[in-house]
Amino acid sequence: MAYLDDLGLFPKLRDAGAEFWTAYTDHAFVTQLGDGTLPRAAFRHYLGQDYLFLIHFARAYALAAYKAESLSEIRDAAAGMRAIVDTEMALHVAYCADWGLDEAAMEALPEASATIAYTRYVLEKGGQGDLLDLYVALAPCVIGYGEIGERLAADPATVRSGNPYASWIEMYAGEEYQSVARAHGEVLDRLWRTRAGGERLASLSRTFAQATRLEADFWQMGLETA
Repeated sequence: MAYLDDLGLFPKLRDAGAEFWTAYTDHAFVTQLGDGTLPRAAFRHYLGQDYLFLIHFARAYALAAYKAESLSEIRDAAAGMRAIVDTEMALHVAYCADWGLDEAAMEALPEASATIAYTRYVLEKGGQGDLLDLYVALAPCVIGYGEIGERLAADPATVRSGNPYASWIEMYAGEEYQSVARAHGEVLDRLWRTRAGGERLASLSRTFAQATRLEADFWQMGLETA
């Protein structure tokens, strides 16, 4: 995602929390997606929890609209919600059907501790902070999946033939999702320019690092189910 390196805020956040970002984007769950060795039970459990995860992220974008201070910011929040509700959720439900998971069954699942931890952290940061705090807390998920998908798709070591997770990789490497990740980075930059000075970087970096650690825990939740 070289285009994100041209942005002002995201590279700073990623570099400040480089250790946590690497642990998240190079997690064993991700590696096993690439080589096709991830246990199917682990992936199926992850898919069900990710459905619940996305519902709470749609709520986070609704909170973003409430926190907005201009019509353009409301439009950014609405676009983020549409990306989840109309694009990512639809892709997710269709994908999960191939794994024997229907929407009603997923909605009835109990939330795993890792699901509760990250989603509520995002909502809490958005509730107690401003719009920039909320978008920073969302960034490891929105941008991270784009980076992971793109990297796995470009990696010669990624197994394509016979890999049950090849379509998942293609989904997040595809332009439809890449545009979502790109848009999030651009919103971060606009908010950084209008709502923050340099002295705020430390607190935003702490939020980003914590959200990134919680994302890694979400991968781990999937592995521990296997």
